[in-house]
Amino acid sequence: MQPAKINLVNRKKTEPCKRPYSLGKRLESSGRTRANILDAARAQLASHGFLNFTLDGLARESGVTRQTIHNLFGTKSGLLEALFDQLAIEGGMERMRIVMQQSDPSAMLSGFVEIFTGFWSRDTLLLRRIHGIAAIDPEFGAVLEARNKRRRMAATRVVGVLGKSSEGKDAADRINALYALTSFEFYCSIMEVNDDHGEAAQLIRSIVEKSLL
Repeated sequence: MQPAKINLVNRKKTEPCKRPYSLGKRLESSGRTRANILDAARAQLASHGFLNFTLDGLARESGVTRQTIHNLFGTKSGLLEALFDQLAIEGGMERMRIVMQQSDPSAMLSGFVEIFTGFWSRDTLLLRRIHGIAAIDPEFGAVLEARNKRRRMAATRVVGVLGKSSEGKDAADRINALYALTSFEFYCSIMEVNDDHGEAAQLIRSIVEKSLL
């Protein structure tokens, strides 16, 4: 009888090892599901725009339930935040941290412009749809406005490092200028005249430098 007791104890001790493995599988599955939902969201926005962009539609397209989307993202705003985060990562926005650490003001300014012109060029059609929807849908508008506030904060940092701005109106004007010249709307207006991204980006950089340096 004694050996059987030992085996039972040993078996009980090894059982917990299965739990981390199962948890890892669940997390991996959850990650795939999340990615599929975001891919479906991008596809719907790019092809159909606002009218068909619903959580029920995304659930059908992704092969999951609406509750699954709610569990992963919470609200539609949460889903949009996750989608914007994905776009930012793919568009190289993580390089902004390095740009903000530049000691050379002109290099910081050039890097700032390069990042945003590059980001706007990556998926222009999708971004155009998002900006259009934001004008009529409060949830889209709020999420996009939050992103624009981050860009304004970064522009404020760049203008401060340039060292030429003074207190008051001049500093505010320079921040507003950098913010406007690195906007999606301004990028699109330049691309309407010159549809070559490299030349458009160079032109925007030249305009920014003449305005702030």
